[in-house]
Amino acid sequence: MRILGIDPGIATIGFGLVEVEGAQTRMLQYGAITTKAGLPLAARLWQIGCDMDELIAQCAPDVISIEELFFNNNITTGIAVAHGRGVILYSAEKNGVPLYEYTPSQVKQAVVGYGKAEKRQVMDMTRRLLKLKSVPKPDDAADALALALCHARSTTSLLQRANLEAKQTI
Repeated sequence: MRILGIDPGIATIGFGLVEVEGAQTRMLQYGAITTKAGLPLAARLWQIGCDMDELIAQCAPDVISIEELFFNNNITTGIAVAHGRGVILYSAEKNGVPLYEYTPSQVKQAVVGYGKAEKRQVMDMTRRLLKLKSVPKPDDAADALALALCHARSTTSLLQRANLEAKQTI
């Protein structure tokens, strides 16, 4: 299974592609989509949509794993990120790729084993789990790989399998 992790944003959108075969997970590609500061919001959103369509075509993921939106102290930044995230959701749906959403705590739990882990711990465990020489840069790409790992670990859990089987029988 090919999982494309996406760390949503408006200026920088991190992505990380992993492949899962049995108990083995390996990193295939990571990076970031960027938009120019100063462009009107609509132009940035259009660029994100075009770049996401191209990324999905290039990576051919089976699923996309994306971070659920949460607001910290800066609601203005959160609203801009929400716009970008909406375009990403639209692109996944348009391209027929199933989408799974995870909270930051779920990602931390899946990758580190502790839902309140620090960012540096998540980044280091992502590096270790994927057997990388260094933490991926930019940070948004490392976050995207952690999101992909979160989904990989969630889909292999017995609870997730039971939930999927229950849904299929309905």
